[in-house]
Amino acid sequence: MKFTEFLPYLIVMAGVTYLIRAIPLVMVKKKIENQFINSFLYYIPYTVLAAMTFPAIFYATGSKLSAGAGCLTAIILAFYKKSLIVVASGACLAVLAVELVLG
Repeated sequence: MKFTEFLPYLIVMAGVTYLIRAIPLVMVKKKIENQFINSFLYYIPYTVLAAMTFPAIFYATGSKLSAGAGCLTAIILAFYKKSLIVVASGACLAVLAVELVLG
């Protein structure tokens, strides 16, 4: 794709990204005191992260079995409150082990 064709797309994306962040800042001037809205806004980043991460987990490996093993290992380690590096390393090692067994 030529730069002259790409530039309008880039400008539109920059504008949309800016507006998504600027509009709530401009529109909401006072503190939100509704408990339901506050709790909803509190959990939005976690749900978006999960919605982006889980599909990527199952398509990042050679097989669904190894992806499931890595995901299950990560969930178990996170449940026991291990650090992020331990959870990520454990999941990678589980995927590696299953991939080596499967050949």
